Amino acid sequence: MLDADFVRSRILEALPGSEVEVQDTTGTGDHFEARVISPDFAGKAMVQQHQLVYAPLQQWLKSGELHALALKTYSPEQWKKLGNR
Repeated sequence: MLDADFVRSRILEALPGSEVEVQDTTGTGDHFEARVISPDFAGKAMVQQHQLVYAPLQQWLKSGELHALALKTYSPEQWKKLGNR
């Protein structure tokens, strides 16, 4: 069983300097939701942004230990345009 801190740390290792929030959506340690704001996303399509987040988690996705990860990804500019700081 995984926890939100583990998922968050894996994402941060792959995307240093990002803002990452992760929540366990079911309490079972295998369904999570993450919001990631990263300068690495600038100029990339959403599917490319998601690929960057999924990459460091492939081992757990393939094994089924991480069953679902819903993503909301933004570059800092996109996040700012939405009125968030």
